Amino acid sequence: MEEVVERDNALKALKRVRKNKGSPGVDGMTVEELPRYLTGNWELLRTQLLAGTYQPKPVKRQEIEKEGGGIRTLGIPCALDRFLQQAILQVLQPRFDPTFSGNSYGFRPGRSAHGAVKAAQRYIQEGRDWVVDLDLEEFFDRVNHDMLMGRLAKRITDKRMLRLIRGYLEAGMMSNGVVMERHEGTPQGGPLSPLLANVLLDEVDKELEKRGHAFVRYADDCNVYVRSQRAGERVMEGLKGIYAKLRLKVNESKSAVDRPWRRKLLGYSFWKIKGVIKLRVAPKAMKKMKNRVREITRRSGGKSLKSVVAELRGFLEGWKEYFRLAETPGVFRDLDGWMRRRLITVQLKQWKRGRTGYRRLRARKVPAHIARPAAAHVKSWWRVAEWPALRMAFPIRYFTDLGVPQLAA
Repeated sequence: MEEVVERDNALKALKRVRKNKGSPGVDGMTVEELPRYLTGNWELLRTQLLAGTYQPKPVKRQEIEKEGGGIRTLGIPCALDRFLQQAILQVLQPRFDPTFSGNSYGFRPGRSAHGAVKAAQRYIQEGRDWVVDLDLEEFFDRVNHDMLMGRLAKRITDKRMLRLIRGYLEAGMMSNGVVMERHEGTPQGGPLSPLLANVLLDEVDKELEKRGHAFVRYADDCNVYVRSQRAGERVMEGLKGIYAKLRLKVNESKSAVDRPWRRKLLGYSFWKIKGVIKLRVAPKAMKKMKNRVREITRRSGGKSLKSVVAELRGFLEGWKEYFRLAETPGVFRDLDGWMRRRLITVQLKQWKRGRTGYRRLRARKVPAHIARPAAAHVKSWWRVAEWPALRMAFPIRYFTDLGVPQLAA
């Protein structure tokens, strides 16, 4: 705890929390207000932490829609508790992380989803072309506090630290002004939760390593790669037993022993060409991406083409960076063309009348005999967007100059 309240560690934690921003918790304090609060209250807070008497506030309940349907419940700590959790994380992570499995990729320094995907690709290429794709049922809501604290107590001797972590686990959740007690789970939303999840699930990693399995784990998603369906079914049954000992439940409807190209891993999927395993964007992730592009480029938004492009650029830059491992240039070229066509329809909608369309096309050096029929059908947005007049007026370079990233580039 002395390391947690050390000045340099506290300043580093404050800087990180302010950078991450985030919404206020139950007390309404913003991260912008946090530095002033700490200036006036740091000595009292430090004394409470060193004495082991600090009590975390309840977290604020926030619900978001899951990608595949349903609701995910987040617990948003107040700004002060986010700061303290970050300070604790900075002290504990360097102690725990070096002992974690090399097959664990989630929420660890120097590791990422890309590392997990590339490791899986390597395992499949080696001939392990069956996957045990295992999903846990509401993992973050079902973590058993006693199980987790028992594992932390083996590594942490500071009783104040253990008491504070349990305080964070047991802090109630406020919804509509009412605080509900919590007897299990480590709510998503706080900086400390991912490390606590890795502490608990490291036991599964170690057991899989002991049995000599090739696997990757990212948070609660675990994929084991084997050479036959029968071997996969044995591993699946074994994993159910391991998780049961941790009082965790496997989601039967989302877990399966299957060929890896029929499953997804962190938004990616696999395909084989001439014996070589390649990466692609999983169909579900592709559908989600296209739905988001449709939302941004909807013609009823009433936004200018430049503002639509700015929003689209913000989304595509992150998407392109995450899926840069995908080896499907043809798919990306088709996506680029589809997005350009949608952007052209945004412009056509804003022209409204054929006379305006004709004038704008001519201004973009489209010959009159080509511009005239396109302008006459300017309200048939989707169809006309593919006509020669519009391709001449809005070539690829036009949208590139506006700042639209090319996925196939």
